[in-house]
Amino acid sequence: MSKTFAILLARLIFGAVFAMATSFKFMDMQSTASYIAAAGFPFPLFLAWVAAFFELGLALALLTGAFFSEASFLAGIYVVFLAFAFHGPGHWNGNQAEFGSFVDHFTFLAGLLFAAVHGPGDTLVVKARSLLTAR
Repeated sequence: MSKTFAILLARLIFGAVFAMATSFKFMDMQSTASYIAAAGFPFPLFLAWVAAFFELGLALALLTGAFFSEASFLAGIYVVFLAFAFHGPGHWNGNQAEFGSFVDHFTFLAGLLFAAVHGPGDTLVVKARSLLTAR
């Protein structure tokens, strides 16, 4: 029972983080685009929309368990990209909080990799084929 609860809580936390990030983007897409532009990326509004829909897909997969391992793995790659793009070494000079944000992404990565390997559990899971594991 406690294992099932822990897995469901972890899925809820993962899904909620990406759902919140998605909602912030949809509520103010222009601010997201400005943040992306400030990091030096081209086509910031387009990338903001891509990020919003990608994060929505991650949230749905993590919450439902559908393609959970794949979503966890992709989310891990994504958070490492975000760490370097928006909180990497170029942002640390005189700003210890940026270093903390950078490191936090790797803690999140560890959880996502663990989730990718162990899957969504057996409770409240949409039965969808996984591309990475034989289930």
